[in-house]
Amino acid sequence: MKFPGSVLVSVSLFVAETVTALYLCFTYSLAGDRIWQDLTLLFCLLPCLLVQICLIFVHRDLSRDRPLVLLLHLLQLGPLVRCVEVFYIYFRADKIEEPYVSITKKRQLPKGGCSDEVEKEVGRAEGKLFTHRSAFSRASVIQAFLGSAPQLTLQLYISVLQQYITLSRSIFMSISLLSIVYGALRCNILAIKIKYDDYDISVRPAAYLCIFLWRVFEIATRVTVLVLFSSVLQIWTLPVVLLNFFIFFFYPWILFWKSQSPFPENIEKALSRVGTTMVLCCLTFLYAGINMFCWSAVQLKLNDSDLINKSQNWYCMAVYYMLRFVENASLLLLWYIFKTDIYIYVCAPLLVLQLLIGYCISVLFMLIFYQFCHPCKKLFSSSISDGLLTCFKFLCYMCIPSREPSKGDKFGAKLSDSSEIMDQPSSKGMESQNGNSHHNVSSNA
Repeated sequence: MKFPGSVLVSVSLFVAETVTALYLCFTYSLAGDRIWQDLTLLFCLLPCLLVQICLIFVHRDLSRDRPLVLLLHLLQLGPLVRCVEVFYIYFRADKIEEPYVSITKKRQLPKGGCSDEVEKEVGRAEGKLFTHRSAFSRASVIQAFLGSAPQLTLQLYISVLQQYITLSRSIFMSISLLSIVYGALRCNILAIKIKYDDYDISVRPAAYLCIFLWRVFEIATRVTVLVLFSSVLQIWTLPVVLLNFFIFFFYPWILFWKSQSPFPENIEKALSRVGTTMVLCCLTFLYAGINMFCWSAVQLKLNDSDLINKSQNWYCMAVYYMLRFVENASLLLLWYIFKTDIYIYVCAPLLVLQLLIGYCISVLFMLIFYQFCHPCKKLFSSSISDGLLTCFKFLCYMCIPSREPSKGDKFGAKLSDSSEIMDQPSSKGMESQNGNSHHNVSSNA
């Protein structure tokens, strides 16, 4: 039975971030910074509440008679209780023989052109651990992008305005960055497991390392660009953020509306149409929050039973990263133009270059992962290098303008047309002369 290390990491990051956030709120209260205290507390408590709802929803505790567990969730102690329950199940699993065993069938990755189907016995304890891992993976994603990402942006913004950084704030920002990167890593792993659910998949350490480096560079540069832009153009910060958010929020709904599919009813049997709509809105809200900071690794498809587009679309990924690079460069250009005196000791051109190179490095690690380290790269219908090559050819075709004919070319074309017209009666006259000469020769004969 696999050790539940992911559960331990999720709970550790959750507790560490919550404790440091509350301590930082206390320091802001002592310093009299009421606005920073309230915003830090908001970005701490809101994801905590959403994490409790996620754990209750996945475990379906509302339909079960577990009042103590619900009470502990209301006291924001749900992740700790779930973690204790996970390790209790794990250490008791080998000591008790289970009468109930289910059989699952998984296909192995193809070797030599064929893939074998393998049957595996799954006990009740292992099934419970699988449910706990799934719940904590989703909770980590919620904690990362609805709590840690806004929190990291806020604390970095405060540090830029105050032009100094305290030890507690630096520790808090480091924990928040690790939480976001871990949430993005969970997004990648969840995407792989959902898309290739029929296969027995094992992710190697090299793949984890590539994903970690890819996400660290991508998220760190993105947060830094947003903070730099908002520090000089505060009035335009909200429109830029809302535009990004609403584009990704409404994009799955627009695709669903264009498909003219019926409203999905198979998400949860106990939910009504209103409840299903609320769940889908929360899902698209989380999807928009993820894509605000990094690539979500999945595409929502609301007319599908799994709500996920399982096809590997390289073009969406290429378009996302190209547009995001253009947006980051534009925001950095605006920051460079309107930067204030607080950046007098900062080499602005070097900082812009470092951030753009950092984003390119993240794209490089992403390419390495999909080309060499992806656990299911043998199942790809086309590699990412082929998709990027096609995309670059299309961009080159679009960027190279077609040469318009000059006046000389138009005059030459007219001359050629007139010469062809003049040649046509002469050729007809030659044919008539040849015909007459042929007639005279035949009559003389």
